[in-house]
Amino acid sequence: MNPAMPPAPPRPPESQAESQAEKASPAPAGGPLTPEWVRWVTEQLLRGCTPESMLAVMTAAGVDARASAELIELVSVNAVYIAAEGRAQQLRKLESTLANLQLLWEIDPMYGIVDKRVSVSEDEFIDRYVRGCRPLVLTGHTRDWPAMRRWSPADLKMRFGHVDVEVQAERQANPRYEEDKASHRRTLRLGDFVDQVLAGGESNDYYLTANNEALRRPDFAPLLDDIGSLPPCCDRAELAGRSSFWFGPGGTVTPLHHDTLMLFHTQVVGRKRWRLVSPLQGPRLYNTNGVFSPIDLDAVDLRQFPLFEGVRVLEVVVWPGETMFLPLGWWHQVRALDVSVSFSYSNLALPIPNQFTYFDPVPRAVPSADV
Repeated sequence: MNPAMPPAPPRPPESQAESQAEKASPAPAGGPLTPEWVRWVTEQLLRGCTPESMLAVMTAAGVDARASAELIELVSVNAVYIAAEGRAQQLRKLESTLANLQLLWEIDPMYGIVDKRVSVSEDEFIDRYVRGCRPLVLTGHTRDWPAMRRWSPADLKMRFGHVDVEVQAERQANPRYEEDKASHRRTLRLGDFVDQVLAGGESNDYYLTANNEALRRPDFAPLLDDIGSLPPCCDRAELAGRSSFWFGPGGTVTPLHHDTLMLFHTQVVGRKRWRLVSPLQGPRLYNTNGVFSPIDLDAVDLRQFPLFEGVRVLEVVVWPGETMFLPLGWWHQVRALDVSVSFSYSNLALPIPNQFTYFDPVPRAVPSADV
């Protein structure tokens, strides 16, 4: 089995093996057979690479051919590896099931289009979008929001400019800025941040995101008074505790990830472009750390991430007054196209709590001692 090809419709194992070219993941640096090489060999075997393809990579990296062959053999007969191989086979079965379900989703001729609706009934919303797990943009329910007439950078500065806020700063220097968001926290007055946003032009270097928890503070309570009618299935009593405020320049990017709940995200000022990937495509997104994928949907590197080839990406621009509904598990990458003020909320009143358990991967460093 080729670990680097995207899932395909079921076919006999022998024809599948014949049709796929061998591709191994990048190898460690050349040199002696370190613990990194042991891990690399184990991972490639679990992905289905043949010993021949692995040996070619190892010798090309400068590792002795005989030592490489011996390591591959040693790992393949190790009892720990054999146990892991059984679990890997079960995982591949699950991944193939998800791929088959994705094929069924994609035969819908409307699959690639994110619905934009003025309004939907509560029954249709639950049936088609919550249980049906379909993204949706609502365009009509904010017509009575005072926020739509009032919120602007100037209004924020006038009403709340003296209040301290927590922002993410110096993001450009760290490609993992969202994963490492705690190290990017900075506190400053909102008025100073408004000035920075308006003077700085397009930038991804600073952003007031949902992590600021501003709406939990009495200083910002008046913002909640500016929120009018809510979409279907929202519990107004839970709004204050389950909402977030966003403000930043055009050019801010929230990298590819999935949330652990369903939510609404309303644009009040400016536009945002949402790019979305089905939760059934998760095995092809190289999710090795929490809820994040290292893939940049604005510039996908298929040489580094070959499994992504053929993945369908949905795209929609959400305009001021429009609200994105994000169903459970959908991967998304969001870029602000203008100076942006947004309001997100997860106060959905459903038969089950809007909070779901995920067993997220956690990266583990290779031990420095020889194995």
